[in-house]
Amino acid sequence: MSPIDYIINLILSGILIVGVYQFYFFTQRHTITKIREFSSAIDEKIPFWPSWSWIYSFLYYPAILYINWIVEDSRHFIMIVFSYIVLLVMQMAFFMLFPVSTPSHWRSMNTGKSWSEKFLLFVQKFDDSSNCFPSMHVSVATLTALLAYSTLGPWVFLFPILIALSCMFTKQHYIIDLPAGAVLGWAAYEVYCAIL
Repeated sequence: MSPIDYIINLILSGILIVGVYQFYFFTQRHTITKIREFSSAIDEKIPFWPSWSWIYSFLYYPAILYINWIVEDSRHFIMIVFSYIVLLVMQMAFFMLFPVSTPSHWRSMNTGKSWSEKFLLFVQKFDDSSNCFPSMHVSVATLTALLAYSTLGPWVFLFPILIALSCMFTKQHYIIDLPAGAVLGWAAYEVYCAIL
């Protein structure tokens, strides 16, 4: 592919990421069943470490955009985009049919005093406490890692692991959301492999 192709794919990817979030926000406002909370003593014992908010947001998007560098041609790009759309549809089904929210007292842990806490408050201003199960951060990170495995090898799985840790330590997710998100990411990758 030519440099201009990479630039165009990068621009399209940025537009797609912004566009996808509109569907994410739509599901927060249009649940079909009652929003529920999980209760777990283990989740309550996990500490709140707001410094993980930087990984939660700033590692996430550049890693997704990296996928543009492994694209071989236009068809490959379309198949990759389609795998993310398949994942989005699965996530939306869960968010609308089985909506889960974190407890309100988790968000009240954030005093907004440090830069990390202020940044996390900014993120939470757009991202409601619902849409927890399965973790979209982990599902997207898992799909991204599986797509990048052929070029980066096993080290690529540090990405979903770090994202999963950031989901826990920012109190954005329950533990159960994380493996559920990984399974959805793997399922979307299997669809990608089947159609490639």
